[in-house]
Amino acid sequence: MKTIDIYLTSLSEGLIKFVYLRHILIYALVIFSLESFAQGSFHERQTNASNLRLNITNVGTFGNGFRGYKDGSNNPSCEYPVGSGIEHLFEGGFWFGALINGNTVAVSTSAYDASTGYSTGRSGFEFTSTNNLPIVERSTISNSPFFSQQAISHQDFFYQITDTNILIPGTNIAIANHQNPMGIKVSAEAYNWNYSFSDFFVIVNFTVENIGQNTLDSAYFALWNNTVVRNVNISPAGSGGSAFYNKGGNGFLDSLLLAYCFDAGGDLGFTESYIGQKFLGSEDKFGFHHPEVRKYFDCHYNPWQFNNTSDPLYFLPSSDQARYIKMTKGLNKEKCWNSNSSENPDCPNKSYSEQINEQGNRSDLVSVGPFRDFQPGEKITVAYAYVIAPKKEDGKPNIDNNFFQQTQLRANAKWAQTAYNGEDKNFNGVLDEGEDVDGDGKITRFILPSPPDLPKFKVITSPNKIDLFWTKNAESSVDPITKEKDFEGYRVYLSKFGFDVTNIQNLADDLIKIVEFDKAGNQLFYETGFDDILLPEPLIFENDTTQYYYHYAINNVLNGWQYAVSITSFDKGNEASNLTSLESSKLSNNKRAFAGKPSNENLQFNKPFVYPNPYYAGASWEGFSNFQEQSRKIYFANLPNNCVIRIFTVSGDFIDEIYHNQEYKGNDIRWFKTFGAENENDNQFSGGEHAWDLLSEYTQIINRGLYMFTVEDLNTGQTAKGNFTIIK
Repeated sequence: MKTIDIYLTSLSEGLIKFVYLRHILIYALVIFSLESFAQGSFHERQTNASNLRLNITNVGTFGNGFRGYKDGSNNPSCEYPVGSGIEHLFEGGFWFGALINGNTVAVSTSAYDASTGYSTGRSGFEFTSTNNLPIVERSTISNSPFFSQQAISHQDFFYQITDTNILIPGTNIAIANHQNPMGIKVSAEAYNWNYSFSDFFVIVNFTVENIGQNTLDSAYFALWNNTVVRNVNISPAGSGGSAFYNKGGNGFLDSLLLAYCFDAGGDLGFTESYIGQKFLGSEDKFGFHHPEVRKYFDCHYNPWQFNNTSDPLYFLPSSDQARYIKMTKGLNKEKCWNSNSSENPDCPNKSYSEQINEQGNRSDLVSVGPFRDFQPGEKITVAYAYVIAPKKEDGKPNIDNNFFQQTQLRANAKWAQTAYNGEDKNFNGVLDEGEDVDGDGKITRFILPSPPDLPKFKVITSPNKIDLFWTKNAESSVDPITKEKDFEGYRVYLSKFGFDVTNIQNLADDLIKIVEFDKAGNQLFYETGFDDILLPEPLIFENDTTQYYYHYAINNVLNGWQYAVSITSFDKGNEASNLTSLESSKLSNNKRAFAGKPSNENLQFNKPFVYPNPYYAGASWEGFSNFQEQSRKIYFANLPNNCVIRIFTVSGDFIDEIYHNQEYKGNDIRWFKTFGAENENDNQFSGGEHAWDLLSEYTQIINRGLYMFTVEDLNTGQTAKGNFTIIK
């Protein structure tokens, strides 16, 4: 019989699969209580305000070990851009080490090198959720269901964990190699914004509290990550074993305190991006801490071969003593970091920085300290950022990893630092004259210049047409820095034709501005005014109390194809504050539109039909996925607003039955899960069309040939018949 910890492992790694698999049976009663426990104790979320999808859990880990691609949930680990399949992180977490009462070394870790990722009670995963509470979400966006005065960003995640448990909560099973906890509680917050100039980073802010009885001295905090830059659409996650993971090149930029990883395998066009982990700053009772401010405080970088304990230099530290040494002595401080044998005879042929720039599977540890005299009841705050950036194209191979290719990475890292600095514009840890924007007498961090609010908009589709309606809430926006209403105008974006299936998805590039409207009379921008889009009076739609003031029609689109649409607002900028015009995020305000036939009120005069007909396997709008046979689609059109479609062979054998209503969002077939909107509610259909995946009721692949279908109007009882042909 399996032991309880094995059950917990399988459950925690397979919860999402449990939710998403079709026709799954209820687990046996003997493990039902364990399943309930696991659901209550382990919770994960993905950031979705920005263009970065970072998985965050309430046990102190980041990423998900790519289990989202194996358990049916499709939850990304650290994907950028959204929908691209380009992943950047296997798993990460934090370490905290110190001398207990000045002599005994102790280190507590929330994550550690583990080939299968997080598992309850596994060695190295030493933190547990406080009272088994899930992640709390908060938002500064006033119309968000998570709006909170306590929020910092457009989407905050908050949780608390401790290292005090030596047993798996709710069991008598010991957490492996965790018999002497330090006695700390960590409150973790993750921040992400939907601004176009900040949608490539997530800030994680940790508050460490000494809840034990001991003084913790010479303390160090570290962020550990196993970064892996790979495109899972090209190479499915984990495929090929080590060959999937060992393509990473690594480095450290001392000027930015930024460790980074890139795909050094040369997969040109597929994984041309960096992931960085950057130290931003820290504070305790002695004030602000950063190497630029305090001479005794430093940042250390240590890479090692993932799960390798034998390499004399790049080894996994397996004891508290070894971990603490790694945290206090960085490889970036060694004489051979940037020197090889030609420059120093004591160094190898290649410097350490050259060695780690080559292909490998490495863990990165970025540690900071020391923090002195950490007494019971006191707190330390430490902030890092996960930063993603595309490589700057210079015509040279990815493996070059030169200064020019790093241009965007450096720029994005500086934006993350700007967000952390907030009111501390000169970054000295002191509130100088003119910096107290909010007037509270202390440094407020995590402030970014702000474009106007996102306008709320509605999509209505019809044959070959997309109608957009939006609100005027953005026009009342107040900039947090200038304290002025600086709204200037709106921009409408439409995706490139076939963006979803013809290339790697990157909505930041695929959404193209098709029209712009701005205030007239202030001698800024195009002076178009809003008369052409202003409705005679506000519109209110059925089951929607929102008042829509503006309308714009996009004509001549193709039925059945997916289009991404977005509406943004922008401000006029502020010359006195050296702020250029800022625009809200087109990525955070996008919806997917499918033009097509509206609901059919009379089957006798307007017969339902199928398109494309005949269907040729691999229709151009299907694209390619790892689930190709499950990701096919044809459309039934001219459907009533409430009906059932039944499909048969010409000999009368039943194939499938589909229920349709006018609120259809494409949630019944895989294609829309793969290529459609992240949130199915952002898929907008015309009301009279329904897609089918060409699979039988029992998910069997159907053969080529002629097929019959019937449509029954469930409101009127009317029926209609038709046929279509499948050619493979």
